Amino acid sequence: MRTIIAFFALVAVALAAPPQDYSQTVLVKQTPLDNIGIDGYNYGYELSNGQAHQESAQLVKIDHENATLAVRGSFTYVDPETNVRYTVNYVADENGFRPEGAHLPTV
Repeated sequence: MRTIIAFFALVAVALAAPPQDYSQTVLVKQTPLDNIGIDGYNYGYELSNGQAHQESAQLVKIDHENATLAVRGSFTYVDPETNVRYTVNYVADENGFRPEGAHLPTV
């Protein structure tokens, strides 16, 4: 429950931030999304302003009739006011979404 509250608090802070001018932001590195398959996918990108996102997913069979995606990834952003870089690592699977980061509260 605390994790959900922390996640929504992080989203609220992100939405309350002043709009940024991304007109000068360029793509520095990209893992193409052409590797989508029946068993999963992976992709990633990095922008010149410090933002980055990497994600991979694998199809996991629960039983003979049910399967789910196990997603692992991370995203990085830079606070424009303090110029501090934040990274969030996450797992999303049959047990829900579980983010981890040095700046996030722990349960």
